[in-house]
Formats: sequence, structure tokens, C-alpha cells
Amino acid sequence: MKKLAYLLPFAVFTLFSCEKKAEPETASLSVYQDVPYLQDFAVKFYSDDEQLTFKKAFVDRNEVIQILTSEGLMSPVNGHFQYPGTIDPDIRYRPMLDKKVADFILYQNQFVYLDDEAVFSNAWAGKLFSRHQISQADVLAAGKDFSFLIASGNSYTLIQDSKAKFSGQVESPVLDSKYDSKTGQFYVLTSTALYRISEKEGAQKQVYSGVGLTAFDLLASGVIALGTQEGYVVVDASGQVTRPLNAKLPWPVLTAIQEIDGKLWFGSTKGAFMLKEDGKFNYYHGERWLPGEQVIHISKGPEQSVLILTDRGLGQIVFEEMTLEDKAMVFEKQVRQRHIRYGINANVSRLRDHQLATTQNSIADSDNLWTGMYLGSQLFRYLVTQSEEAKQNCYEAFEAMERLHHITRIPGLFGRTFERSGYHEFRKEYRDYVENYWYEGYNNNVSWNHSEDPEWDWRASASSDQTVGQVFALILIAEYIDEEDWKNRAIKLLDDLMGYIVANNYTLVDVDGKPSLWGRWNPEFINRFGTMIGDRKVYSSNLIAFLQAAYKFTGKEIYKNSAEDLIRNHGYLENLTRPFSQIGKAPEDADAWSKMLSEEWNHSDDEMYFLAYWGLYPYALHDSLKPIYREAIKDHWEFERPEKNSLWNFCYAMTGASDFDLEESIWHLKEFPLDMIEYKTENSHRKDIEMRDPGFWGQLTAEVLPPDERPELKHNRNLFKLDAGDRRSELSAGDTYLLPYWMGRYLGVISAPGRK
Repeated sequence: MKKLAYLLPFAVFTLFSCEKKAEPETASLSVYQDVPYLQDFAVKFYSDDEQLTFKKAFVDRNEVIQILTSEGLMSPVNGHFQYPGTIDPDIRYRPMLDKKVADFILYQNQFVYLDDEAVFSNAWAGKLFSRHQISQADVLAAGKDFSFLIASGNSYTLIQDSKAKFSGQVESPVLDSKYDSKTGQFYVLTSTALYRISEKEGAQKQVYSGVGLTAFDLLASGVIALGTQEGYVVVDASGQVTRPLNAKLPWPVLTAIQEIDGKLWFGSTKGAFMLKEDGKFNYYHGERWLPGEQVIHISKGPEQSVLILTDRGLGQIVFEEMTLEDKAMVFEKQVRQRHIRYGINANVSRLRDHQLATTQNSIADSDNLWTGMYLGSQLFRYLVTQSEEAKQNCYEAFEAMERLHHITRIPGLFGRTFERSGYHEFRKEYRDYVENYWYEGYNNNVSWNHSEDPEWDWRASASSDQTVGQVFALILIAEYIDEEDWKNRAIKLLDDLMGYIVANNYTLVDVDGKPSLWGRWNPEFINRFGTMIGDRKVYSSNLIAFLQAAYKFTGKEIYKNSAEDLIRNHGYLENLTRPFSQIGKAPEDADAWSKMLSEEWNHSDDEMYFLAYWGLYPYALHDSLKPIYREAIKDHWEFERPEKNSLWNFCYAMTGASDFDLEESIWHLKEFPLDMIEYKTENSHRKDIEMRDPGFWGQLTAEVLPPDERPELKHNRNLFKLDAGDRRSELSAGDTYLLPYWMGRYLGVISAPGRK
């Protein structure tokens, strides 16, 4: 086996002290000051009436929300975050039930209505009742001193105190009308033109002509934003174009435009979006955000929210001040209330109509891994805050992982998950996957097994990523928990596990006496792959990390000697330091297994690498190995930087790296959605993202989308994926958000929460 030329003779290596705590090298790192920011989330309201047509929604000065529909005025009722409300008839004013309201607006923050007889309101003691005598009036705008421009078809009339001041016509039906109080001008929009009408004398002038005009708003800066079926254009008061047509939008078929608190909002036939200062958009699309796809109307809502009326109901986008810790505490409750199954950190599934009350705990092959990651989050939380609740959460997760060892009755072998006998389901698709990729000698046992207690069954065929989850959790308990009983229990499990793997030629032998499908780290297996096959690199990196950690906490020479033998005689150091630029697809003459492994990059490998780095770098057998490991970790991190993943970045920061993309990490945590139900998500239609050849690494777009706009939230999935169907499940934040957040706090790169 080829040796690395830069390796020093082993005789001069200095052993890493077994007594010294492996503190992260983060003393000089940048720190994000955790002050409140605006976190967005949705409250949704649905109607059971599929024939109902929605028209407008406003909130008045009393924070009463009204919705104009084809069946009259309605109100949103009893909606909460993740618990949608309904849309019911508004019966507060009995006389309103007999009114045929055609349009309504806000005037001085009060509701003003237009029906077939008058412009009227229930505010101002009900004194406003200005008759108009206009047939089929359907568009209303308010001017100065209770004057109102009313449109019907392509005609318009200004009335005040039941008197017509002037009338006029435009070439096609009026779609919308607004008043500019600065200039005393009304603006009227049709599908082909924008007109300006003087409130004083009624003089009319065409400001802008176009095709397929749909919506407009008068902006505070004095310009006018015009929506079309192909994007939007900005003109000044004279009609001069100041910003040409912009079609690079999430979707260009616009239905609404509204400036709210200095932010320009757009409605379209595929969701809503807000223009940001950097020229990009926050996209609110799909049922994570809105009840329906087609936006009808947008307006300012109560308490820093935006009302987005769609074809299926009302979405209220709420902006609430939070710190990252505030957000973490929301997720802490989410995990404890819905995602703990016998101490296991699990997802929930089988949601009916996304109603959380219908969820069931789901059983997953990666229950052990997700639980190990959640355990890590709670241990880091405890180390930072000394929270007894966090310690208890950590211990309960540890006991679940410990039981995965004890339930097999084979010291060193753990199961994937466990469940009461008779209440688990066999995943046929997993069995088919195994049978399609047969390789001599692997374990084909993917079934459930009875434990010694007939009440319980356990899942066999533990894998390499499950082993990473076990080792990650066990070394954290062993390193940082001061209570000797818990520490010793973790070390015992680590010793049993690694002793079992070493005794079985670096394989995880399953209950049937054969190595499990993915539990193979031995040289004969991994070095049979070409150097471009990622499994050769990741298995080498993981096993050296496991052995170093086992030696660190047990002091047993067999683990140190095994690691040194693999490095010296079997090329494991060369394997784990191989640059990622050399990883790719297998050549045409490679075997079927190699080709399968390298069809594309497996993002689960990233998770395996980065979690295991907590055993690779801190517990390097010799100080001279640490810069070699650090460089290998940096090389991996450089390839993953486009994902802007805070977990990868903070694992890299653990090595003392000064540039670990802190800003991108905070972006990731802030943009992480509070609502983690896996709704149907679509982005491939978007015109504002730059597509690229995904290549081997699967990077479909030039930039990764924010977490709250994309379908994938798990760290081990392709974060550049654009679309996914409704999975009828809710992901746990225990491994997705809480681990990177509390890791960042523990490393000191995120401060304790403060206030502006």
C-alpha cells in the first residue's frame, strides 16, 4: 500500500493525553450577537365552501379582519400557528347581511363599503351614507374629505355627500383605483393603461399604456409599480419608465402589488413574494405559507403581519421578533410534545390534511442517528445553560440509545430502532433496494427481531451512519458529563461497540452472523473500491475517528494499535485525506456495486463525515496528525460551502478555523422554517433562480434556496432539491435546528440572547 510521503516516523509521534479534555479550539473565533430579528411564519384560514370566490381582505384600526367574498363579508376565525382556522360569515352587524357589498376599502383605517345604493360605513357613528345611483358599481377609491371615486365597467364618477362631482370613461373596464393624497390625483388601472384623474376638476390623462396590466400601487418614493402577466415595471408620475420590466421573479404572472411598511409585495398565480433590499425575494408559496396557490389580494395585517388572500382562503404572514434562542425554545417544545417515542427522537407521519392532531409517531431506519444528534443538542444546551431540563432530555435520549444495545442481547451490537411487538411495519421498499444491489457477504436481514421480552421487537441491520450516531453521542457523554455513572455507561457501550467491530475484522456483524449491509470498514472491503469512490474515503475517516475515541476513553492499546496499523499498512490516512476533487463516478469497467455507490454524491456521507470529525480531530492519536486532519476537514468543508449549512460550518469551526462562514450559518438558522410539516413544495417553475448542471454533487442552482422555501430540511438530503410532494409528516427539529444552534452556542460563535 502506498504511504503518504509527509508522514513522520511513528516513533516520534507524541501521544494525546487520555486525561486531557478535548476542548474545541475556538478561542479566537468570530461571534454572532444574538439580538431579535423578524421571524416569519404563517397562520392560515380555510373555507369549506369550494364555490366561494374571494375578493379582498383588510384589517381596520380595531384589528378586525374582514374578507369580501361572493357570498358577502366574512371573518377569519380561531387560527393559530400550525392549527388553521376557518372563514365564516361576519354577522356582527345584522343589517350588513342584507347589503350586497361589491367592494370595500380602508379609509382613515376604517372599513368603507360600496353596494348598489351607496358608499357607507359603520364607523363615524354610521353617518357616512353617500348615495351614488350608479348601476353595477364595483370599484371604490377614497379621496379627500369623504369624496369617493366609483367605477362601473369603463365608467367612473366622483361623488361626495351623495352628489356627483364629475364623470368620465376609459377605454376598457376599470380593474382598480387608488388616490395619491400628495398630489390630489386618482389613478385608475385597466388591462391596457394607467390613467391619472384630477380630484379637483376631473381632468384625465393616460400615464402609461401596456398589455396585460393586472395590478398597481403608488409607492412612498413617488413612483408607481405596475404588475403585468409577464412581470412588473416601475414608472414615475409622468409615466416615464424608471425600472424596466422585471420578469426574473419567482413567478411573473402577477395578480397584486402592495407596498407595506416599505417592502414591496407581489401576488401571483403561483404564490406571493416580497422584494428584499438585495434585489432577491422572499417566496411564500405552497401550504407551508398559504391556503391556496393563486393570490387574489394583499394588504397590511395586524401586529407586523401581512394578509394574503388566495383562491382557497386567507394566509396571514406574521413577523415576530425572536432571538435564535427564542426560536430554539419553540423547537424544544415541538420535540418534547410530538417527537419523542420511548426516548427516541422521531418524526411524526400520517397527517391528514396537515392536521397535527392526526399525527402518529413514525418508525425510521435512522431513529438511532436522529436520537444521537438530538442528544448532542441537549448536551450542548446543558453545557451552555446548565438547564436541568436539557440534562434530563439528554439522559432520556441516552437511555433509548443504550436500550438499542441491550435489546439485541449481543454485546457490541445495536439495533436501528425498537417498537412494541406487533406494532411495527416492514419497509418493503428497503428490502427491494437491498435485493437489487446484492454483494457477497453482506447481511440481508432487514426484518424485525424479537427481544428477550416478548413485548418488544427490534430492527436489525444497523448501518455505518447509525454507528456514527452512536459514537457521536457516546463520546459527548463520555467527554462532558461529570456524573460518573452516566459517563461510565457511555464508555462501556463505546468499548463494547468498538471491541465488537475490531474483533469481527472491522465489520458490524448482525444477529444472523453476517456483516450488516453498510457496517463494513475493513480494508478488504473499502480498498477494493477505486480511489474515486466516496465510500473508500468516508469509511476510512469514520473508522479512524471511532478507534481514536475508543482509545481516548478506555486507554486500551488495541484501539490505538488498530488505528496505527490501518494508517501505516492499509492506507487509511491516505484515503481519508484524499481531496474531494478526486471523488466522482466509477469508471465504465468498474463493478456494479461501485457504480451504484457513485451514481451521484450521497449527502448522508456528509453527515457521517462531519459528526465523526468530533472524534477524528480532537482525539488525534498524535499531535502531528491534527494539522493533517484539519486540512482534510477543510477540504471537505470547502466543497460543502454552497449549502450554507450551519452544522457543517460549526463542525469545521470546532477545529479552530477562523473562516467558517458565520454569516451564512446565521442565515441558515434564521431562515429555517418554524413550521416543519413536509408540505408539497415546488420551485422548478421559478424565474428568479439561476439553474445549472447539477453534476455529480447535485447542485441544481447557482445558490441554495432558503430553508423555508425548499423541500429538504434534513442535513443528509440534497439541499439544492427544488420540488417534493406532500409527505404527510412533520420533521423533528431535534437534529435539524437544535443540534447546530446549541453546538454554535457551545463553541461560543453564537452569543447568549440579548436585546437591541
